[in-house]
Amino acid sequence: MSTTASASIEVACDPQTAFDAFTADIGSWWKRGTQYWNDPEKGKELRFEPKVGGRLIEVHDLETGEGFEIGRVLVWEPGKRVAFTWRLARWDESENTDVQVGFEPTVEGTRVTIEHGGWDRVPSAPPGMIQGYSHGWKELLGFYAQATRTQ
Repeated sequence: MSTTASASIEVACDPQTAFDAFTADIGSWWKRGTQYWNDPEKGKELRFEPKVGGRLIEVHDLETGEGFEIGRVLVWEPGKRVAFTWRLARWDESENTDVQVGFEPTVEGTRVTIEHGGWDRVPSAPPGMIQGYSHGWKELLGFYAQATRTQ
């Protein structure tokens, strides 16, 4: 059994554009009204603070940018990869996982690959969580790919 949730998709743009769409535009493709929110009532959009140590935030106040801190950026290499910690509001504050997103050039554009590991640090994770995240990331990458086609 895999200990990493993973998903990938190919998008028809260069790696830098794909990276920018994933990070700077996450607020537009991370769809509201889906199950992927910590607080669906308060959540307005997601935002990265674009630097190592920056936050990934589920924004509850669009003006101030404040909300629930999902994680912290561990790696910020525009056009190549971004890595960040990840946690859910219902998890204990000491529990978090790691997400790595890679951007590899292909003949047709860019292969975007997500690997989400560190599940051993989440003892409260129920059985099937990793498979559920693989499915969730696949659906989210579909939203992301659709957004890259409209840019």
